[in-house]
Amino acid sequence: MRIKTLAKAALAAAVLSCGAAQAEQVHVATTAIVEHPALDSVRDGIKAALLENGYTDTTLKFTYESAQGNPAIAAQIARKMVGDQPDVIVAIATPSAQAAVSAARDIPVIFSVVTDPMGAKLVSNMDKPGRNVTGLSDAVPVAQHLAMIKEVVPGLKRLGIPFNPGEPNAVSIIAAMKVVAAEQGIEIIEAAAPRSSDVMIASQKLVGKVDAIYTTLDNTIITALESIIKVGIEAKIPVFSADTDSVARGAVAAVGFNYSDLGRQTGEMVIEVLKGKKPGDMPVRIAEGTDIYVNLKTARMMGVEIPESLLARATKVIK
Repeated sequence: MRIKTLAKAALAAAVLSCGAAQAEQVHVATTAIVEHPALDSVRDGIKAALLENGYTDTTLKFTYESAQGNPAIAAQIARKMVGDQPDVIVAIATPSAQAAVSAARDIPVIFSVVTDPMGAKLVSNMDKPGRNVTGLSDAVPVAQHLAMIKEVVPGLKRLGIPFNPGEPNAVSIIAAMKVVAAEQGIEIIEAAAPRSSDVMIASQKLVGKVDAIYTTLDNTIITALESIIKVGIEAKIPVFSADTDSVARGAVAAVGFNYSDLGRQTGEMVIEVLKGKKPGDMPVRIAEGTDIYVNLKTARMMGVEIPESLLARATKVIK
């Protein structure tokens, strides 16, 4: 009898122990400045990486909040997350990353798809970030972008870029594009659109002044992309993008990243931190891999033809 009693006690202890282990969760709190396909893909890729590496719905608490494009709301979300004391905060896009880094002093912060982490003052050194911060940069290959645009528009002399002056990513990309464009005798013409409601007017101001329009990784512009596409179709001005997801929405072509893959790359960094690595000791990673997307339908509607040389390299062709 004593043996049976001891066996039952051991079994009960094992069940309780297992239940306690299952009850223990890591909390990954995720936030983004706005919801749109590219940033949503990053978020989903982060969670996918965690699930693919052994975390389950039982052992992982994965929360997400969007700032709806408002930096003030991003700051509120960051403060709330700090109060919730998650194991890691993941901030997608520059404004949310800036808010999280400002609010969190002791909680690890992993940023994702921030074009210029140093320019955004998230880190002072890409190799040794220090403090509680590191992340993934989607630095844009602007020279490759300009080469693609010239491939479709060989006579390109003036390139229009609608942008939000308050979006650090956009400002950084335009500065880099100006350097590359100047070397090739191409003029960059900017059109400011501080709010998504300004995007249509900004795009219309480029009509008659540019040979093509280029959209950066500017969340304000991407949110209102259809306004630019409408202007491009009506004025027969081809619209190109740094965001591959924008091609399905009407851009002629884009050289960019697979944002689901970037989410997975970010998720790998999150896992390292959950296993005990200090963010400040982890170099900021530069996003890997580029895709070429082409939209033949809108190319025809905007009056251009995609050359076979570009089609042969395309990762995805929308007909």
